[in-house]
Amino acid sequence: MRTRRMSQVLTATTLAALTGAAVAVPSAAANAAAPAAPASKARTAHCVFTPTPDNPAAKPVHPPKAKARAHGTVDVRIVTNHGEVRIRMDRRNAPCAVASFVSLTRQKFYDHTQCWRLTNSERLGVLQCGDIYRAEEGGPGYKFDDELTGKETYPRGTVAMGNWGPDTNGSQFFIVHTHANIPPAYTVLGKVTRGMEVLDEIAAGGIIPQSGPQDGLPKHPVKIIRVTAHG
Repeated sequence: MRTRRMSQVLTATTLAALTGAAVAVPSAAANAAAPAAPASKARTAHCVFTPTPDNPAAKPVHPPKAKARAHGTVDVRIVTNHGEVRIRMDRRNAPCAVASFVSLTRQKFYDHTQCWRLTNSERLGVLQCGDIYRAEEGGPGYKFDDELTGKETYPRGTVAMGNWGPDTNGSQFFIVHTHANIPPAYTVLGKVTRGMEVLDEIAAGGIIPQSGPQDGLPKHPVKIIRVTAHG
């Protein structure tokens, strides 16, 4: 999310409407142009991971293979200095996004990183992770397309990709700790199955404001120690 952030989790206009500050999310026009990608019954999907030479990899990793499984689930375990969060990701709903997340996880891209953004407004409550250097900076050196139906919603416990606009997914992701009333412009990876109390504790710890009183750095740093994926 940049300030066109979630990576822009919202556009400047949408952000202002949601929090009164500038959030990072694509504009309504951009969202309308985003291609829909309904879940398929195919066993595999073809993914395109496009290099981003202007935004090189923050860690030495290689892109996933173009052929991704489009069935089954992946169980992800994120160990932080605040506790453990477990997530179940759906390969059928987002085969390319899940394949990328699993690939980065197995290359230890997310290990020893920090979650740089926390929001906790009445309409947007998320923890944003996956950027290596700071919020919006430090990706995997490639991008890939959205996987959307246009009917996505983001209730508590949802885990989704952050982006800078249509088809700009990389390593950034967010976890909804309350709710996120945002456009259906963010590919859903899956849902938290255990550890929401960890997110609640992080949110209760407060925010160091950056893009508004309820949008900034977690007051108590959130450090990812390691991430594992099975499935």
